[in-house]
Amino acid sequence: MVSEKAIFDLLEEVFDPEVPVLTIVDLGIVRSVQYHEKQLIIEITPTYIGCPAMQTIEKDIESKLQSNGIQKFEIKTSIAPAWTTDWMSEKGKQKLKEYGIAPPQEELDKSVLFSEPLVVPCPKCNAKETKMVSQFGSTACKAHYQCKACQEPFDYFKCLR
Repeated sequence: MVSEKAIFDLLEEVFDPEVPVLTIVDLGIVRSVQYHEKQLIIEITPTYIGCPAMQTIEKDIESKLQSNGIQKFEIKTSIAPAWTTDWMSEKGKQKLKEYGIAPPQEELDKSVLFSEPLVVPCPKCNAKETKMVSQFGSTACKAHYQCKACQEPFDYFKCLR
């Protein structure tokens, strides 16, 4: 049997197809890796119900494990509790910023309904003078912003809790 740590290390090499700079471990969708009666079970949680990337992620996990000689395993999708951006690793948030996507802020953005807009710093120049262009970006989990200082457009990975 391959150790659970070794399996996690392999999963660190499986990248999110929508944000290819992040691994599925960085993203926090790998909930657990464990053996149950000698059966390897990998539990994953989608970032949101109906996420189109989940089938690709499952196939990529299968491919990674099989190419490393692991044939007997089960990938279990769990939707409760719901995924949250709190599960993203700090390393993953830093990778997002370096890739040009603003990582999730500590608070939920309820500004559309109740208050002043959320301040989302530009991932390119760090200016805090930005504006939301669209609540929806290239994927449902991102919003589209523009920096007023450097004029660059960028995606913001929405905070979900």
